[in-house]
Amino acid sequence: MENALLVGLSRQMALRHELDVTANNIANIDTVGYKADNAAFSEFLMSGARDNEFSGNDRRIDFVQDRATWIDLSQGAIEHTGSPLDVAIDGRGYLVVQTPRGQRYTRNGSLSINSAGQLVTSEGDQVLGNSGPITFQVTDHNVNISANGIITVREGASTVDAPRGQLQIVAFDQRQKLRKDGGSTFMAPAGVNPVPAPSSTRVVQGAVEKSNVRAVVEMARMIEITQNYNDIANIIQQQGDQRRNALQQLAQAPSSSN
Repeated sequence: MENALLVGLSRQMALRHELDVTANNIANIDTVGYKADNAAFSEFLMSGARDNEFSGNDRRIDFVQDRATWIDLSQGAIEHTGSPLDVAIDGRGYLVVQTPRGQRYTRNGSLSINSAGQLVTSEGDQVLGNSGPITFQVTDHNVNISANGIITVREGASTVDAPRGQLQIVAFDQRQKLRKDGGSTFMAPAGVNPVPAPSSTRVVQGAVEKSNVRAVVEMARMIEITQNYNDIANIIQQQGDQRRNALQQLAQAPSSSN
């Protein structure tokens, strides 16, 4: 009976974590460049008692172990915004940005120009080009971003394109090892180094990559998790009632016979 309670509690703890992960995905449905999280669980086997005086064989107990959270790095849908500074990366690749915590990587291409004339993300991080931060002049207009990330503008009354840099786009051979460092920003742990993005990767100007969270799937999953949690709670309650009844029966004094 104790084992049933402990196994049920282990499953409830895992479901609670999975519910948190699912709720966070739903909260970031509209976050540009967001990648959905998923929970991974495993079966933890624990041996039973090992006293040689038991007549039956020992039975192993199956617990639920919260093993890890993994990131779904599949590409989200590309949505056209019409803003000339917005970019979506079609294919494998990440923009390189400079944050107060160091260089990070993102597919959040909702970009703008800050007061210093620098190209920044919606979180205010500097977007880095192949030669450093990308800076615009006050008189720049008609911004054009090519499929390989080259940025040109028309400066003042000039009719000649002027270069402003090239977006630094990188990829990772071990991208599953990337760690989240914000809503749509990633950091590369030690040993995971960026490499040039594949030649098939292209930049789409005037568009952004939407979150890859599948709203219907996540909502259905949340309902399923809640139902499973309640089912286990009912089982635990039944086990508790049975134990209490058994103790009450054992505590009753035997009636004396005439």
